[in-house]
Amino acid sequence: MMLKQVSIFAQNKAGSTYAIMETLANANINVRAMTIADTAEFGIIRLIVSDAVKALEALRNNNFTANVTDVIGFTVPDESGKLCDVLRLLGEQSVSFEYSYSLMGKKQGEADIAMRVKDKDLDKAMAILAESGVKLLTQEDVI
Repeated sequence: MMLKQVSIFAQNKAGSTYAIMETLANANINVRAMTIADTAEFGIIRLIVSDAVKALEALRNNNFTANVTDVIGFTVPDESGKLCDVLRLLGEQSVSFEYSYSLMGKKQGEADIAMRVKDKDLDKAMAILAESGVKLLTQEDVI
């Protein structure tokens, strides 16, 4: 029950994100979440998309450097303190995360989150969340 995240290495220049989005649009890929981390010259664009395998193929065929990694997806009520509760659960078990970002939610009153934890902690983090009643998301839940 993990989400597939597509990460693209891109030059930090005008039009580079557009070129990536155009490539995905031409391949009929729907983008459900996006985050961009950049430096002065390059950036990493991370996406949750409707079809990670098809997206990877389209990007590579258009000379983009891209890969797919697993991230945990989960839903919390869109209420003050609910995300804090999840982070406390993970922190109490010494699970730290590398980064996190929001997904385009599908239901009113819920917040969908993507979170990357170290590979060695993926199963542990998912078990902690599931045992605590946190709704884990599948790829089908977000497309």
